[in-house]
Amino acid sequence: MILCKTPLRVSFLGGGTDFPEYYRANGGGAVLGTAIDKFLYHSVMPFHSRLFDYSVRIAYRRVECVQSVDHIEHAPFREVLRHVGIRRDVEISVTSDLPSFSGLGSSSSFVVGLLNALHAFGGRAVTKLDLAQQAIRIERETLREAVGCQDQVFAAFGGCNLVEFTATDDILVHRIPLKRAQLEELESMLLMFYTGIGRKAVDLEAKKISNIAKLTDHLREMRRLVDEGYRVLTGGAPLSALGGLLDQAWRLKKQLESGVSNSAIDGMYAAGMEAGALGGKILGAGGGGFMLFCVPQERQAAVRAALAAHYEIPIALNAPGSQIVHA
Repeated sequence: MILCKTPLRVSFLGGGTDFPEYYRANGGGAVLGTAIDKFLYHSVMPFHSRLFDYSVRIAYRRVECVQSVDHIEHAPFREVLRHVGIRRDVEISVTSDLPSFSGLGSSSSFVVGLLNALHAFGGRAVTKLDLAQQAIRIERETLREAVGCQDQVFAAFGGCNLVEFTATDDILVHRIPLKRAQLEELESMLLMFYTGIGRKAVDLEAKKISNIAKLTDHLREMRRLVDEGYRVLTGGAPLSALGGLLDQAWRLKKQLESGVSNSAIDGMYAAGMEAGALGGKILGAGGGGFMLFCVPQERQAAVRAALAAHYEIPIALNAPGSQIVHA
């Protein structure tokens, strides 16, 4: 049996500049973010299909038992199996620490993890970059999904990184050189709450892509904030300065598309800020999912009280990338 563990991610700054539609036309894009200690798990096992009335079994929220890969209804499962050339005699299941459609890059982590597990099942080793690039091609070209390119990179590489996307489609991953004490200090300031609203990121992202020429100025400013964030994390500035950058990025992000926020999200953000948060943002495309706040420790009790109606999920940063944990 192959067991693969793949992280979810938290994106701090630069989301939106990781779309090829933007970075190819504007000299590149970049994001600042981290893999977190919340994971998807894929298990892959062989089985003797001649003893059953099906040749492939997959389990997620549903269970599909089919005679042909072509009959699989779950499109990412179907297309990844086609991509790696596995057609029968396989049983696959997936579980996750957190729900899908919550702004943590779970769709891309699913594809990266499944690719990694199936390559291992077939006896092949793939590099982290190749894993990310394969996932990007499957999501964008095969599944025709309106997604950026950061989630696949964080899922494959893990870590706390500045990721650059060049106009020629190169992907450059720069590890942020945080010492253990700095990493622990940063973790101690981050609070993540569930809005209670699920949403499909591709719907919002498709609208942004279709309007990207009009959003260029906003995205360039969001790209600039990545460099500021990197200087905060690697220079002498207090790490709490990240809070103000998150607030600036959130205000810009809300201007990208009207569906990024709503009255419930705005109210939640206002409550957190009034209680003492330095800044924050909706994670992922927007419209729901998880909200992240940067909060000094002495103000966290007040923020938690103000957001008591929302479920808090503790997170640790700098998680490893997709890895085979059993083979």
